[in-house]
Amino acid sequence: MDFDAETCLKDWNDLAQDYKELEALNREYVMKLEEISELQAKCIKGISHQKYRMGIIRKSLKQPSARETREELKKSIIRREQQLQEIEQTLPKSNGTYLQIILGSVNVSILNKNDKFKYKDEYEKFKLVLSVIGFVLSVLNLFTNVRTLELSFMFLLVWYYCTLTIRESILKVNGSRIKGWWRFHHFLSTVVAAVLLVWPNTGPWYQFRTQFMWFNVYISVVQYLQFRYQRGVLYRLKALGERDNMDITIEGFHSWMWRGLSFLLPFLFAGYLFQLYNAYTLYELAYHPDATWHVSVLSAMFLVLFLGNTTTTIMVIPQKLVKERIKDHLFASKPDRRKEGRMRNNPDNKDEKSE
Repeated sequence: MDFDAETCLKDWNDLAQDYKELEALNREYVMKLEEISELQAKCIKGISHQKYRMGIIRKSLKQPSARETREELKKSIIRREQQLQEIEQTLPKSNGTYLQIILGSVNVSILNKNDKFKYKDEYEKFKLVLSVIGFVLSVLNLFTNVRTLELSFMFLLVWYYCTLTIRESILKVNGSRIKGWWRFHHFLSTVVAAVLLVWPNTGPWYQFRTQFMWFNVYISVVQYLQFRYQRGVLYRLKALGERDNMDITIEGFHSWMWRGLSFLLPFLFAGYLFQLYNAYTLYELAYHPDATWHVSVLSAMFLVLFLGNTTTTIMVIPQKLVKERIKDHLFASKPDRRKEGRMRNNPDNKDEKSE
C-alpha cells in the first residue's frame, strides 16, 4: 500500500513538471496571440491606406494625361486590388448586418486556407444531404395525402433556407464573391417556404400541390448535379493553388470550367422555367373562389425568382469569361501558380490541353 502511494506521488510530481512546461507554453501562446492581433490591426490599416490612395489615383487618371501611362496605371491598380484581396483573406473581417443580428459580434472569420476549404466542403455536403431528404419527402407526398407529412416538408424548407442564409453570410465574411442576388434568392425562398407552411389546405392548395411536389423533385435532382459540378470545381481550384476556395456555384468562374457548366446550364434554365410555370399556375388559381392571399403572393414571388435567376445567370457567365481573359493578360508575365499546381499534381509534366 505504501509502495502504491509512493508511486502515485512520483507520478504526480512528474505530472506537475509537465504542467509547468504546459503553463510556460500557454504563456508564450497568449503572447503570440496578442502579437497576431496587433499585426492584424496594422495590416487592416495598411489595406485601408492602399485603397484610399488608389482612389485618389483613380480620380487623377480621369484628368487629361498620356494614354499609355494611364492604361498602364489602370492595369497596375487592377493587379494591386487582386493582391489586396489575397491579403484580406488572411485577416479577420467584421460580420455583416445579418450576422450581427443573428450571432452578434461573434468572430466567424476563418483564417486558415485548409479550414476555409473544409467549411466550404461542409456547406456543399449540407446542401446535398438536405436535397436528398427533400427529394424523399417530395416523392412521399406525391403518393400520399397526409397533411402532417406536407407540413413537415414545408417546415424543413423554412429551416433549410434560413440555415443556408446564415452559412452563406459566413462564406461572404470569409471571402466568397457570391453575388447579392443569390443571397437574396435564399432569403426570398425562406419567405416562400414560410407562406407555403401557413397556406390553408383549401381547394387551390390541392390543385397546386402535385405540381409543387414535382417541382421539388426536379430541383433536388438539379441540386445534386450542382453539387457534383461544384465539388469538382472546388477540388480542382485547391489542387491548382487557387485562392478563391470560398466561391460558390458559378462564382469564381474559369474558362476551363465551361465544359462542366455547359452540361449544367440547360437543367438550370429548365428549373427557372418551372418557376415561371408555378407563377402562372398560381396566377390562374388566384381567381379561384376559395383562394386566399397566399396564392397571389406566392405567384409574385415565383415570378421574381424566375426573373432574378434567369437574368443573373445570363449576365454572370460573359462577365466571368471577360474577367478571366483580363486576369490571364495581367499575370501572363508572372509565374503561374496554376501551372505550379499542375506540376505538383502531374509529375510527368504532361500537357493538359484537353481540359
